Formats: sequence, C-alpha cells, structure tokens
Amino acid sequence: MEKLRALLEKTVSQNLISIVISNPKKQMDMANGVKQNRALSAGKIKIRPVLLADGLVFQMTSYVGTQVFHENLKKDALIDESISLMQQRFGQLQLETGSLTATALVSKKGTVTVKEKKKPVGCNGQMREKTDRQPARDLSHNRPKHYILPEGVPVPFLYDLGVQTKDGRIIKSRYDKFRQINRFLEFIEDILPALPTDREISILDFGCGKSYLTFAMYYYLKELKGYDISVVGLDLKKDVIAHCNELAHKYGYRKLTFLEGDVRDYHEKDAIDMVVTLHACDTATDIAIARAIAWNARVILSVPCCQHELNAQISCKELAPVLRYGLLKERMAALLTDGICACTMEAYGYETQVLEFIDMEHTPKNILLRGIRADGMRKKAFPWMRCRA
Repeated sequence: MEKLRALLEKTVSQNLISIVISNPKKQMDMANGVKQNRALSAGKIKIRPVLLADGLVFQMTSYVGTQVFHENLKKDALIDESISLMQQRFGQLQLETGSLTATALVSKKGTVTVKEKKKPVGCNGQMREKTDRQPARDLSHNRPKHYILPEGVPVPFLYDLGVQTKDGRIIKSRYDKFRQINRFLEFIEDILPALPTDREISILDFGCGKSYLTFAMYYYLKELKGYDISVVGLDLKKDVIAHCNELAHKYGYRKLTFLEGDVRDYHEKDAIDMVVTLHACDTATDIAIARAIAWNARVILSVPCCQHELNAQISCKELAPVLRYGLLKERMAALLTDGICACTMEAYGYETQVLEFIDMEHTPKNILLRGIRADGMRKKAFPWMRCRA
C-alpha cells in the first residue's frame, strides 16, 4: 500500500479531477455496514475536490444500493480512508488529474499494482511546464454534473439518433436517454480492467434495437479510450439493422457491424470477450447469458425484461394471497428470475453484481446484471441450486 499512499500524497490536491474506487471484493452486511462505515457497504465511491467557505475539501460520494451518501474530508483523512477501503474491500482505484491518469489494483492476495500515465497536452504532445497555466476548474459545491459524454460537446451519433442538436445541446425531451447513455458508459468504465489490452476485443450486443448504447459503447472504447475492438450488434428487425449499418458507415466505424439474427444462431466467432444484452425479452436473456458462459466471455452486461416463464409457473401456498394480484406476481417473478440469472452467473465463475440502471424507453425494468470473469476464477457450488456444466 506504500505505492498507493505515495500516489495519493502527490496527487490529492486542487488539481485532482476525480478518484473512483470500485470492484468490491466481498459482500458486506448492509444494515451493519452502513452504521459502521457507509463507504465499506458501497458498490462504488467517487471523490472530487470541492472548494467550501472554510477551504478545500474532498467530497466522497458513496453509492450504497439505491442510496447516495456524501462526506467531506481533508487531504490526510481522505488518503487514510482510501487506503483503508482498498485494504478491506475494494480492488480498483482510478485517479485522474490535469496531467496524469493512474490505476491501482489490489489482488486477492493483497498485492498492489500502481500504473501511471502522463497526459499529452496540445497538438505537439508536450506537457505544460507549470500547473498554474492550466485552465481554472470549477470546484464549487453545486457545479454541473460531470458526464462521460459531456453536455455541449457535439457527438455525431447522438445528433442522428435525436438526442443532441448540431451544436451539442441536449434535446429536453431526450435528456433521460442522454443520462441513460452516460450511466451505461459508467458501467463500461468499471469493467475496463477485465478487458485484454494485447489484442482485439470482441463484443456482441444482442437485441441492440436502435443501438443508442451500442454506438455509445463503440465511441467510448474506440474513439475516447483507444481500445482495439470489434463490435457486432444483433437484432431481429431488418429495417433497424439496415439503418444502424448506414450510420456506422457514415461515421467511419469500420469495426462496428449490425446483423439481423438471433443470439442462439450466431456462430461467426468461436470466442467473445464481452456480451451485452439489454432489454432482451423473456428467455432471450437466459439464452444470451448461456451463450456468454459457453463463450467464456470475460464480461456479461444484461438488463433482463418481460420475464414471463417463471410467472406462469410460480406457485406458493403461503404467498397465494399476495400472488393473486397480477402486478405483484409479475414483479415478484421478475425479481426471482433476475436473482436466478445472477446466481447462475456466479455458479459458473463470474463475480456478479445486481445494479440499478435507468429505465429503458419502453419498459420500467431497471436492474442490470454485471458479471466479470477474472483469470483463474472457478465455478462455485450452491447447495440450494443444481447447475449443469
């Protein structure tokens, strides 16, 4: 942890842009954890500098389930707290300042790896000589929310998909879609350490539809982050696929292809690194997850929808008075199906999280299942569940 402490000592200042602590290694007792330390119970923690009346502090935002908690800390207290969190629960810390980015990873054995990368500045790639020449940043407490795709910056596919105007302004009626795209990219940002960096990354998006999120994923990974990726979007609607291919060609996205078809019939590649399935109806989600497991995909991102199969089978004498209400039965069946999918992913060696997403356009479903397979992970046995290889 000394390397991490040294990194924080030199970067935690007014020039800090953000710190993100993520990848929790174990589940915490939420009720007990929140009383002792909300941050320890969080799924993710974000830190940014804030200038208050009494001086510079660092605001720690902890995301605990559906709740968000804020705490302001001075530099020394923040460093101590960050070190403690990485020692006790979290496996990843990403840091950004005006001049560098850094990542700290903690292995299961407690080994800490810290990597730093300087940022080029200007067209000649030279670094600024003095930090006081850098543009001033707004450190006020109530500053506008920072998005991965910021407001006011034109992005071609957002304009063509009706989210932005030509000058980058977000169309008011499409603001929820804009927030959803950025929230999805935050999930992508979290799984970057799980993706290979020494070869092309193969990604399959099943049920891509109009492909707002598919284009966003490609733009973020390829254009902003510089990853070597190949993305295939699958959908059953012929006209939608044709339109998406036209847009991909228009933007020069050579490695983004859209195909008409079903995930169970996709055999173009023998191995896929990441499978994305958002709003695949009923058992289509189950099939996509099963295919992802068969491909030994490193990452699975799934937003299940319209889980009818269990709804038709669920029967419980004790809950019969509740289950006679159709809406409650539908929601209970959906939650149980999500839970079974998450447990199945865990059983096949995936570190799985159930996260809150932003409602899709035409469904109130807002649960995202995220599974990450790390090197060396093995299948897990659940005594209450029978899983076949």
